[in-house]
Amino acid sequence: MYCKVCDLGLMEYERAWNLQDEFAVEIAAGKRAPTLLLLEHPHVYTFGRKGHAENLLWDDQQLKERGLSVHWVDRGGDVTYHGPGQLVGYPLIPLGILHNGRGESDERARIPEADYVGYVRKLEQTLVVALARIGLAAGQVPGMTGVWVQADVFSRCPRCKPEERKKPAKIAAIGVKVDVHGISRHGFALNVNPEMTYWDGIIGCGLTEYPVVSLADLLSKPPEMQKVKEEVASTFGEVFGYGMVWSSQEV
Repeated sequence: MYCKVCDLGLMEYERAWNLQDEFAVEIAAGKRAPTLLLLEHPHVYTFGRKGHAENLLWDDQQLKERGLSVHWVDRGGDVTYHGPGQLVGYPLIPLGILHNGRGESDERARIPEADYVGYVRKLEQTLVVALARIGLAAGQVPGMTGVWVQADVFSRCPRCKPEERKKPAKIAAIGVKVDVHGISRHGFALNVNPEMTYWDGIIGCGLTEYPVVSLADLLSKPPEMQKVKEEVASTFGEVFGYGMVWSSQEV
């Protein structure tokens, strides 16, 4: 079984969102292999299904000055930031057909909670292993979604506030959706070397007490984006049991 890897470079958020819908329909119909989209976005804030408007701290003028767009989308979670220097991954893979109990697919049906949570945990595991291979120790925090670095690692961050260095910091956010056909959408955002001041405009993921951090904050020489893409794609294949095939197809 193989998974196609599509490197989309820098792509507008809305175009990538539409592309997920298009590809997911093809995957459900057996016309496309499972696919992992890897890309960066121009500056954008996105709110998930549990989003709260008050977690957006900048007004319209500030958003305009910083070149930010805002989208309300159908993934889980609250607000997050995407921008250049951040690796975004959208796995479009089949997780099992959803049924309404009568053997029929149903938009009101939900993937079993254990399967949904298990999928998110596997995404976290993928990033934890990939980061270890890059040279950064990271992990999961019980009861919290995403990938984190512990306080002893975060304390290396030269730009970070001293009072925050005793806390774990989030280096990757995760927000997903599983459609009625059991195909996953949305995914993860790993901070490689983005402009971190854009997090000042939101309460990221609705969490006021936890800081965010990037690879560039913690490593003397952050890896090239292409290196990170290769490690993440390779580890994704190992965790999910796919052979990863890079696609040169333009989309």
